[in-house]
Amino acid sequence: MKENSCKICRRFGQKLFLKGERCSSPKCAMIKRSYPPGQKKKRRTRSMSEYNKELREKQKLRNWYNLKEHQFKKYIKEVLTKRGKTINLSLELIKKLEKRLDNVIFRMNLAKSRKEARQLISHSYFLINGKEINIPSFEVKKGDIICLRKGKKDKNIFKDFLTSSQKIQIPSWIQFNIKKMEGKIIAEPSLEEALPPAEILSVFEFYSK
Repeated sequence: MKENSCKICRRFGQKLFLKGERCSSPKCAMIKRSYPPGQKKKRRTRSMSEYNKELREKQKLRNWYNLKEHQFKKYIKEVLTKRGKTINLSLELIKKLEKRLDNVIFRMNLAKSRKEARQLISHSYFLINGKEINIPSFEVKKGDIICLRKGKKDKNIFKDFLTSSQKIQIPSWIQFNIKKMEGKIIAEPSLEEALPPAEILSVFEFYSK
């Protein structure tokens, strides 16, 4: 059975913002019950092995981007093939994950979570350079223009868009037109703006064994 999103955050002791706006509200489970699920509030936790620490970091990053294990592992393996070259492996991984279409839609605040973004993309809500794309893993590139299909702007899911968008900081690598609800990729993602919730080098260590 799939684990509840709030329980995932409580298990890691860290907000992963898996439920969008709810995670920033007083209703967030991390505010009411910041201790791990199944434990009493004051129960002392055991020290973790190096393996468990690496597993924990991997799970945090994987859940952050709402990916299944085989999807996430594929990205890791692709980046690890470049080991030894003069590139930053952590940055390379974040670039790949951030440029997924579902993440871009979430970053533009056109979806309240990456999970919701995946659903909207699968239902053909978006166009890239005028072409319908319904693949959440589609990798955008510099110069791409992402917009809603004609008629989709009037859907109830976007009724509070202008109000909610004022609270969200759009990454600098996305040029966003709020009135048109249209974004353009103008640069590469950065680690500083992505703010991943995990130690990425530990993630690579986990898969290198």
